[in-house]
Amino acid sequence: MTSRNDPCWCGSNKKWKKCHYPEKSRLNTRKEYKERHGILLKTEEEIIGIRNACQFAKSVLQELVSAAKKGVTTNTLDALCRRLHKEKGAIPAALNYGSPPYPCAACFSLNEVICHGIADDRPLENGDIMNIDIASIVDGYYGDLSTMVMIGEVSEEKKKVVACAKTSLDESIKILKPGMDLREIGQVIEREAAKEGFSVVHQFVGHGVGLHFHEAPQVCHHANNHKTAPLVEGMTFTIEPMINAGRPDAVIDPKDQWTARTIDGKPSAQFEHTVLITKTGYEILTV
Repeated sequence: MTSRNDPCWCGSNKKWKKCHYPEKSRLNTRKEYKERHGILLKTEEEIIGIRNACQFAKSVLQELVSAAKKGVTTNTLDALCRRLHKEKGAIPAALNYGSPPYPCAACFSLNEVICHGIADDRPLENGDIMNIDIASIVDGYYGDLSTMVMIGEVSEEKKKVVACAKTSLDESIKILKPGMDLREIGQVIEREAAKEGFSVVHQFVGHGVGLHFHEAPQVCHHANNHKTAPLVEGMTFTIEPMINAGRPDAVIDPKDQWTARTIDGKPSAQFEHTVLITKTGYEILTV
């Protein structure tokens, strides 16, 4: 964590407590932080819009979780996601995103799929675990979150990796406050995964979000990463640890160029929230 006596992030050569310490009136301005770290600090008006988008995305995710039952296909869930967005006049951020264009309104990642799973006509089966990842654009603002669902009776290994992914996210959020370094998030997640003998995926990261789908900073979920920046009031970003029961490596499907699977076929789990750094701590925008 950044100490009051550490050099200030802004390059003034002053101690942090004498310059941009969060409890002082001279809080980091949007322009300064953007120039120094490439990170967009949000205004109060923007935060209201992002919070609204996050709450809508949450409502869509709740509907999809309720509909995810044995025998239901992910194509059916994707159609529901599209309809809910259309009814609101919102846009599913994932649809046609990237290159090649992502073909679905949400990501459905089953069992050994780490992330970016594509909907199909395979019915959900007893023993499946699945991550559903929703990102929504509402009035030009973005909200992003994901959760796991378990279909019927699942194996103990799958239960444990799902629980670990949830704990990893929860514990990493608890430490958030102005002045701490971004790298500390990954240290907490790695610690929680290690307790269960699981691994943390390095190839995919959390990210700034709100005015764009993907903004700075990248939020690494593993320890000893080099993505450093002090957290300050007005930052909005996702934390979305991907925890593997086996090795941390991901393999991208060469056919669709999106689906990321564990290299050893072991199960993977992920949870995600969008968070806001406040003057004294944090707010989870997707609860």
